[in-house]
Amino acid sequence: MSQPLIIPLASLPTAPGEFRRRALQWAAQFRYCAYFEHNDQLAYPRGPFGRLLAVADAAPGAPGSLAGLGDYLAQPAAGAPRCGFLTYDLKNEVEALSSENFGALEWPLLHFFTPATWLIWQAETVEIHGVTDGILAAILATAQPAGAPPQVPALRPRLPKADYLRAVAAVREDILNGEVYELNLCQEFYAENVQLDPTALFWRLNAASPAPFAGFVRWHDHYLLCASPERFLTRRGPTILSQPIKGTRRRGPTPADDAQQRQALLADEKERAENLMIVDLVRNDLARVAATGSVRVPELFGLYPFRHVWQMISTVEATLRPGVALPEILRATFPMGSMTGAPKVRAMQLIEHYERSRRGLYSGSIGWVGPGGDFDFNVVIRSLQYRADTGYLSFQVGSAITYDSDAEQEYAECLLKAQGLLEALGTVIS
Repeated sequence: MSQPLIIPLASLPTAPGEFRRRALQWAAQFRYCAYFEHNDQLAYPRGPFGRLLAVADAAPGAPGSLAGLGDYLAQPAAGAPRCGFLTYDLKNEVEALSSENFGALEWPLLHFFTPATWLIWQAETVEIHGVTDGILAAILATAQPAGAPPQVPALRPRLPKADYLRAVAAVREDILNGEVYELNLCQEFYAENVQLDPTALFWRLNAASPAPFAGFVRWHDHYLLCASPERFLTRRGPTILSQPIKGTRRRGPTPADDAQQRQALLADEKERAENLMIVDLVRNDLARVAATGSVRVPELFGLYPFRHVWQMISTVEATLRPGVALPEILRATFPMGSMTGAPKVRAMQLIEHYERSRRGLYSGSIGWVGPGGDFDFNVVIRSLQYRADTGYLSFQVGSAITYDSDAEQEYAECLLKAQGLLEALGTVIS
């Protein structure tokens, strides 16, 4: 293992983002690749993802379950971060649940790998760690991905609109009957036999929807292209922090209209109630691994602008009990409440009943675990899932259903969240 190479960014190609584009194009040739990108959204509360690119051709001893994750993380890694993902169906290991719906994506429940080479971007430099010989030259010799839009047919709904509207009505009945308070109902849009360049599409997606918790993952022939605005969990020393998003409004076309949209979101009792329900759920989840009395909410109903939408974001943090490791934290908190509803287990049972397809990595998480035990994980939303071996391309969008929900408005919210994805794909929903 050689010493890290530290390269001034000023000495690299100067076109905006060119070196990162070349680096990801080079990295995507590896069987295991993970890239985390903040898109310069540095004002995000408590900071966005750090910029990190990691690759490996092999993943010996990689865990496929929470049960194996603790032993894997306990093994020495020569200072390397462990990079990986958690799919939504990991819920079946956390709780007595099952997934019987249609699934074409077939990710493993979870996967982590130890990179052979990893790059870390700092303010003025980029560091190349691990195997470094010839890496910079190989990246600089790699062509940037083409910018042309992919040839993607119109996407089809797995849950037709009329069926979605009926499902919302049924969920409202469930709420009236006391089954749940809130349920996150999602729907899939898909195309088959698609051929595309995943890295080129990733950059198109980030241009359409620059997000603070974006990421690119390759696992064999499976790809995730993610433009997420939401953090699931981060650990910094003894402190653990979660930032659930609940509450969405379209951006206004003029500054005055935009300010009006922001104010309307802040004043919306339904959106505030949704957010508060999930904050309470997150507080209860974190309390299971936190020191007694340490759970706190430093920001409630924060409003933050993104390219297409205003989002209502709250921050919940706690001090971890000594000796609590990542597997135990995930058993207490996964899946994230913003993607299930409350109470969580009954919500997940009803999600299985009403949705038509498995979520795969959607409403799961991607992230990294550092050598000291700190970690950062996002919520996989605003994301494309693609299988190069079968040509299956998919995205999912959803919204939180409460008793006050209007089915047509919830459907419109789903389409609003799909806007950046459709823009990147250059296609429409049929």
